[in-house]
Amino acid sequence: MPIAEANRIFGFDGWQRQTVELQCVSDRERAIGRDQKPGWGVSYIARVRITVGTIVREGSGAGHGIDVDCGLAHESALKEAETDAMKRALMTFGDPFGLALYDKQQRNVIRQSDAYRLGEQAIAAATSLQRLQQIGDRLTQRHAAGELTAEERDQLLQQLLAREAQLSPQPDPFNQ
Repeated sequence: MPIAEANRIFGFDGWQRQTVELQCVSDRERAIGRDQKPGWGVSYIARVRITVGTIVREGSGAGHGIDVDCGLAHESALKEAETDAMKRALMTFGDPFGLALYDKQQRNVIRQSDAYRLGEQAIAAATSLQRLQQIGDRLTQRHAAGELTAEERDQLLQQLLAREAQLSPQPDPFNQ
């Protein structure tokens, strides 16, 4: 789930995940279940780094594995530690991740419309002020048609203005 949500928000290949630390902190034999079968208890800690553009965030997590098979106990603990660390790193990117990653019902996940995602992509890809004007007109049309909420339209217009500032020619202070 965290990977799918990061792909949805940042775009596939719009972010990177790196495990920068992984350490087994406990590995011992133990009894398992009601039958007290011989087995293994294993614990790992992990630190994961998430990079989106130039923004780098890290999170730490722990994982525990219990199994009659030592290898499966290690595998379970490793996965849990890395996933926990990744969720904690992604939480720092704001509400779309936040506690929603720990909420199985996804009550706090904001779902954006397809029109919103297409608008974001078009704004980011625009290379001229004329193209941005066309996109702005299309956003108004999509809002009127009910394809965008007012909030989505307003957020996209803010992005459009920021992109417009990037594309606008800057005055040359030496020619004044």
